[in-house]
Amino acid sequence: MHITQHTDYALRVLIFLGANEHRLVTIQEIAESFDVSRSHMMKVVNQLIRLGYVEGLRGKGGGLRLARAAGDIVVGAVVRDMESDMELVECFGGESRCLLTRSCRLRGALSDALNAFLASLDRVSLADLLSAEERRVLFVPLAEVGRNTG
Repeated sequence: MHITQHTDYALRVLIFLGANEHRLVTIQEIAESFDVSRSHMMKVVNQLIRLGYVEGLRGKGGGLRLARAAGDIVVGAVVRDMESDMELVECFGGESRCLLTRSCRLRGALSDALNAFLASLDRVSLADLLSAEERRVLFVPLAEVGRNTG
């Protein structure tokens, strides 16, 4: 199974927001942290907002934060919501042109593997990805790093 870059970035955004749950975060900050264009990150964040994973607060002093508790965000659900195509091979779709489709057992094996992959991710929440200490240390704003070292 290969997840798209879009889904990868969505998971990174959620982890970043979970690690910074004590403050609002900007799209620009996330984009710079992961060295991704701001416009690309906006597309990812907008989809996360539409899906109810992220809350965006507009205006001066606005930013992003998780819309749900980290423990309520299941990684498998995020992957399903973000991926537009979970078809591992052509015969998973309705337009298969494979000559083996009617008698092929590979399709069932691949379907079982996909289901096992997603079931494994269903056992992981966003909170599971960050320990309490990581939430305090990970992604500390650069301005705060200078203050804490002196």
